[in-house]
Amino acid sequence: MKKNYILLFLLSVTIGFAQDGAPATPYYNSFNWTQTGTALKNALATKITTTHTNPLTYQEAENAIKVVDLDPTDGTNTNVLLLYGFSSSICPSSTSDDNDHRRRNKNSDGGGATCEWNREHVFPQSLGNPALGQSGPGSDAQMLRACDVQRNGDRGNKKFGAGSGTQSYTAGANWYPGDEWKGDSARIIMYMYLRYGSQCLPTYAVAGTPVASDANMLDILLQWNAEDPVSQYEDNRNTYLGNASNTYGQGNRNPFIDNPYLATVIWGGPVAQNRWPAIFLSTEDFVSLNDISVYPNPSNDHKINIETDVVLDEIQLINLNGQLVQVIKKPVINNNVYSLENLPQGFYLLRLSSENQTVTKKIIIN
Repeated sequence: MKKNYILLFLLSVTIGFAQDGAPATPYYNSFNWTQTGTALKNALATKITTTHTNPLTYQEAENAIKVVDLDPTDGTNTNVLLLYGFSSSICPSSTSDDNDHRRRNKNSDGGGATCEWNREHVFPQSLGNPALGQSGPGSDAQMLRACDVQRNGDRGNKKFGAGSGTQSYTAGANWYPGDEWKGDSARIIMYMYLRYGSQCLPTYAVAGTPVASDANMLDILLQWNAEDPVSQYEDNRNTYLGNASNTYGQGNRNPFIDNPYLATVIWGGPVAQNRWPAIFLSTEDFVSLNDISVYPNPSNDHKINIETDVVLDEIQLINLNGQLVQVIKKPVINNNVYSLENLPQGFYLLRLSSENQTVTKKIIIN
């Protein structure tokens, strides 16, 4: 009977990988997800380099932006989103604050001073070592974004730095991309680091404190990656660029858009959004949650108990397709025990969260 359980569990996991909440197929087929730290970083670097089979010219990258930066909420496919923008106003009805806009007509890419956009190098060209130029890393569409011309000029080659709210900076200081764009920016810098190595070290383009495991990675990028989850806009552009058969597809993906939690597995730091809970089970254990006990497991009476000294903020029950079955916010604790009852039969991932820490347990309900 035990062998049957194991076989059923493996089949369930295999099926789950083919559903939403799993790595993109066939792109990540046969990738070894048991790796962590530097080994995982190097393996992902190899993956996104060897699959970058269709490098774009500088002009092709601009053409790509007209496709991949389209506002997903705009059913007319007319407007691109502008990196660092925050105003809902739009040209030509509003021009006095055009450098604050977050949307613009995709064909307004003339590079003029008013109501036009151009290519923003999220990793500034001049900060690469050597400089990025207008080919190779300088024309990588995973890094280039549409941006208001004036705001792009204001950024220049300023390093990213800490801040809050909408985009901001002071003369001579660092550049804060804005709350809406900080996760995007962090995931792009991480991609450039893996794809181009020593030419695009995060320390060249970002002001922050190096993490213990990697002197080239900065804590602020891990923080931004965790605080600003992936948007539909990021998913859309990643999917298009990752398909080399598309007109402007490069063939490679940004793995940190696919799953921000990869950064946590590689460098640690704040726990980022984990979009593949069926893969990363044990790597979410943190010190204050290590002593949690879940019993009985397997359960024969559709009930489990969670014993811990930690106050839990949320309990999630996730099936192996990555779908949420049940969410309990601020669960009630009785004598250090949380109880879940009337659970349906099946194999589940039980995700327990406390403040910024998370642990995932595998449970079986007979």
